[in-house]
Amino acid sequence: MDITTILFYVFSGILLVSSFRVITARSTVHAALFLILSFFTASCIWMLLKAEFLAIALVLVYIGAVMVLFLFVVMMLDLNTDSMREGFWKHLPVAAVIGALIAFEMGIVLMGGFQLAEAPVATAAQMQLGNSKLLGIEIYTNYLYPLQIAAVLLLVAIVAAIALTLRRRKDSRAMDPSEQVKVTKAQRLKIVKMAPTVAAPAQPAAPTEGGQA
Repeated sequence: MDITTILFYVFSGILLVSSFRVITARSTVHAALFLILSFFTASCIWMLLKAEFLAIALVLVYIGAVMVLFLFVVMMLDLNTDSMREGFWKHLPVAAVIGALIAFEMGIVLMGGFQLAEAPVATAAQMQLGNSKLLGIEIYTNYLYPLQIAAVLLLVAIVAAIALTLRRRKDSRAMDPSEQVKVTKAQRLKIVKMAPTVAAPAQPAAPTEGGQA
């Protein structure tokens, strides 16, 4: 068994454990951190399969941008995880069956893409360009419109995530910028007249008989 196969099994084990901890962690922050670990481990597996573009895209896009955004949103929303986790183990069997059915359907649909015997053979000129450049040429020529649609969907998701944090709190104090602009010169400075004298301090009580005040 070569070193590549050993690393594949090691990364696959870490990916399975971290993926399981994403749905079983009691803290939402810990679940997000385990999801980051899952993405990073998956990118390592992509590197072993010589898919450099997919590996670096998984690190830069999902770990560097999307997951960091999710983590900050989870921390700012301060979700009540106790109420969300009620009935988790009761619905786990049904969720497991549905998850297995989804994985089976995806396997049927994607199985045709893993038939390497029918894959087109790259020419010598294409081999010199590399996987990343060939993928970029294919995306920006034949799949330009789906790429633009995906970019718009990601933009909408970012705006929606930011909008979720814009909550009005009763204990927060804020000023309306439009009201600040309307302030006149007379309202900025107010002269208050005060009496020039200061009240005398209270005199201590006279001692009574026995030396006690």
